[in-house]
Amino acid sequence: MSASSVIVVTGGASGIGAACVKHFVRRGDTVVVIDLPGAWKPERMGVPVAAVYEGDVTDDQRLRELVDIIEQKHGAVTGLINCAGILQHRLPPEQLTMTEWDRVIAVDQRGTYLASVVFGERMAKRGAGAIINIASITSTRSVPLHAYAPAKAAVLSITQCLAAEWGRSGVRVNAISPGYTLTEALQAAIDRGDRNPDDLTSQAAMGRLVDPSEIADAAGFLLSDAARAITGINLPVDAGWLAGSTWMTYGGIPPARART
Repeated sequence: MSASSVIVVTGGASGIGAACVKHFVRRGDTVVVIDLPGAWKPERMGVPVAAVYEGDVTDDQRLRELVDIIEQKHGAVTGLINCAGILQHRLPPEQLTMTEWDRVIAVDQRGTYLASVVFGERMAKRGAGAIINIASITSTRSVPLHAYAPAKAAVLSITQCLAAEWGRSGVRVNAISPGYTLTEALQAAIDRGDRNPDDLTSQAAMGRLVDPSEIADAAGFLLSDAARAITGINLPVDAGWLAGSTWMTYGGIPPARART
């Protein structure tokens, strides 16, 4: 993609989405954000964007209105990053209400699919474009998140299905699976005592959390011409959590070798 690419980021007002917005603005792209009403706080971002549009990724009609508006005002969308998503409370399944389950599935699974289709069909007709879906390391592991993890597993399936569907139409579709990433939401949970940072880092091969900018760097690669032959993949950016998570069976990750 050229430096003048038009990039749409859903959920771009915070967390990983905000990091992606900053990355692509600094790269010189035209960046458009879609997020919920009131979510965008320009004073926190520190970078100018082309436009911010209010919208819910679960709303089919609104997304179709927005793709028309965006392409009329800013030009053909060449890149889409689906960051919009919500977490869930950690609850046993018998206590997880179907109302909460349905909402997580609606945003994380349906919203990712819907935004991909609304923007991806335009890309396919033009014969060019790339989509990144933000999944999660929980998509390939057993975790006590009985709505979130299945929704993110579905995101990986959606990614592969659309990559095959549109591959010969010039559209690449890939996923990034972040590990435990120090977003505002995670920091708030740590500050409240809801999450123990040692629990989050002890099984990561690199022994640390991921910075949101590191997810954005991976997105920058996948939307670049350097990744022009890459489609249908899931790229974990997790400081080695997937690699190290089974080592507890053998006493845990080895400490750093002594440095001379």
